[in-house]
Amino acid sequence: MAVKPSREFRKPTRNFWQIWNMSFGFFGIQFGWGLQMANMSAIYEYLGARADQIPILWLAAPLTGMIIQPIIGHASDRTWGRLGRRRPYFLAGAILASTMLLLMPNSSALWMAACMLWILDASINVSMEPFRAFVADILPEGQRTAGFAMQSLFIGLGAVVASALPWLLTNAFHMHQIAGDTRAVPSTVRLSFYIGAAAFIG
Repeated sequence: MAVKPSREFRKPTRNFWQIWNMSFGFFGIQFGWGLQMANMSAIYEYLGARADQIPILWLAAPLTGMIIQPIIGHASDRTWGRLGRRRPYFLAGAILASTMLLLMPNSSALWMAACMLWILDASINVSMEPFRAFVADILPEGQRTAGFAMQSLFIGLGAVVASALPWLLTNAFHMHQIAGDTRAVPSTVRLSFYIGAAAFIG
């Protein structure tokens, strides 16, 4: 006698705010990317890097993405635990990335900033790849377009806010270098990274 196939598991439909909540992490992820894209070259120069050294110092971003994303994607597909498949990775990545965002603008030497950028980029990639897959894991097929659109919205918002933040702190909030502060990186850039750390872990 033929065996009837089991009914396919149907993922529950999510409401707008549930999709918002599961996508909001991309605001923090892109905030981290945006801060480094807008400010790392200047931070390197503040710490004494020559113009011809900047390109080699930027190798962290493409190399960590090329190495980390396939490894984390493969590992998270095969991870099962109390926190699920993806959460252990993007939580660990978020904690490490936030720590690097706090430490980065306080670097006192070029080699310190370069090492921290490698760790920052690796940890952002650890968070990003599982977070991207989270929508496909959780949402039914009919809602995935909305989920990916919401991710794209937060990616754009994070990039814009992060890139503009040092300028906004200086020109809209009239914050300037603190008197007697002799650190290489301006206080508005440091504060932007601190805000980025809060956005990432949030």
